[in-house]
Amino acid sequence: MSFNDEINSVNALIVGASQGIGIGFVKRLLQDDKIAKVFATSRQLELATDLIALVDEHSERLICLEMDITDELQIVETMQKIHNQVDKLHLVVNCVGLLHEDTLQPEKSLRQINSENLLRYFQINSIGAVLLAKHLLPLLRHGERSVFASISAKLGSIGDNKLGGWYGYRASKAALNMLMRTAAIEYKRSCPKALIVTLHPGTTDTRLSRPFQKNVPAEKLFSVERTVTQLLAVIEQLQEGDSGQFFSWDGSRLPW
Repeated sequence: MSFNDEINSVNALIVGASQGIGIGFVKRLLQDDKIAKVFATSRQLELATDLIALVDEHSERLICLEMDITDELQIVETMQKIHNQVDKLHLVVNCVGLLHEDTLQPEKSLRQINSENLLRYFQINSIGAVLLAKHLLPLLRHGERSVFASISAKLGSIGDNKLGGWYGYRASKAALNMLMRTAAIEYKRSCPKALIVTLHPGTTDTRLSRPFQKNVPAEKLFSVERTVTQLLAVIEQLQEGDSGQFFSWDGSRLPW
């Protein structure tokens, strides 16, 4: 599919748009005249200075909203605010993800596992996305093609796991893939024009990956701009039978 070719007025929602890949999507979409509205969410809007700065230049098209995807009530309220302005969305990209924060770091061995950290990983990387799928349904149930994409990770592939470690991150991304696969099956019945996919962006030069870039070859460390370009190319090439699949940045399908 190509939003540019098939739809003249596209409404997009970028979840987790304050930095990294999220704000990269916002900037790229605002460059496209066929994008009518870009709704962008941040957990703490007052700290999202780079995102807020874009509003001055794009006040008619960019709408910033505060939303924490671990809080279902906030998701409900945000979807209602969007519905008050538009009756449909064509592109939703969930860029929210957790790899490390404060004292939480990827586990190197079983000795480092604790239940609180595991729950935190699942709450942000898995549960939030399926809550979005639940409450996005009215905005994606229309007669035009739409895509709901969540940023996953190759580390969430069970079949590709050769190194071990990073228990919480791997498991929560694998859970994200399963939840989105399951949601895609239900959407096919109730919202047949909407496609749900998970995407591996590759190692991107963001705050999430920065502590772990030491051994990444330069040619495999992508800029945010390159990652967004590659992922949009994958999204635009999706076909009806691709819903529920797990794609890498180059368009190849990844093993579960």
